[in-house]
Amino acid sequence: MKKRTIKILSHVIVLSTLALFSCSKTETTQPVATNPPVTTTPVTPPPAGDTFPQQTAGITIQKIDTKGGNISNYLLYIPSTYNSEKSHKWPVVIFLHGVGEMGNDINVLRNVGLVRVVSGKPFVMIAPQCLSGWWNPQYLDVLYKEVLAKYHVDPSRIYLTGLSMGGYGTWDWSSAHPEKFAAIIPISGGGDVNRMPALKTMPTWVFHSADDPTVNVENSRVLVKALKAIGGNVQYTEYPNGGHDAWTRTYANADVYTWLLKQHK
Repeated sequence: MKKRTIKILSHVIVLSTLALFSCSKTETTQPVATNPPVTTTPVTPPPAGDTFPQQTAGITIQKIDTKGGNISNYLLYIPSTYNSEKSHKWPVVIFLHGVGEMGNDINVLRNVGLVRVVSGKPFVMIAPQCLSGWWNPQYLDVLYKEVLAKYHVDPSRIYLTGLSMGGYGTWDWSSAHPEKFAAIIPISGGGDVNRMPALKTMPTWVFHSADDPTVNVENSRVLVKALKAIGGNVQYTEYPNGGHDAWTRTYANADVYTWLLKQHK
């Protein structure tokens, strides 16, 4: 009986030792986290949209620093829906005036050429004033850069037009930098026939009056002839009369704008 009791006690001691050893093998020194930390991926904000500031609708006077050049102001026309159509990039028409509007009173441009009829047109208009001398592409280039940087416009739809001295300026500037423009409309002007190869692929619509006493119609005819000879993209409208003013009826013609706004670089 005594031996049996000792044997049972021995079994109890062995089992207790095994249980203790088993517990020590599964024990961990680090507490188990019941709520592991949640990691979140930073949310990248959507790219900012166009940040062009709002503009006053209609015609306003804008100043520009051409670093000693002969342009210091320009008239800006902004369509009525410019500020509300935030995703729309607007075409631009740059208008160059004639000798009669040269000086430092930019308000004289309001009743001339394109400026006079621009209200309601579906494009931004830029009409610089030449203080003295002649239109200089160097200073016009400064204006061009400002237009692209400051306004919500379409770089592939920048158009150039001008009358008289501005007609000359249109031929001159566009032939010096044809890559800047999608189409040109020179009126009652002239230019260097030797520079016409630069305008071979430029959509061009030329206007002049046959009886122009100020700028002889041959000034336009010779340029149109040179462009046609090299397969240029040119069309020519010659009014039988009207004197030097070939622009009033041109800028009043809705077909002119339909044609112009179809052109892209």
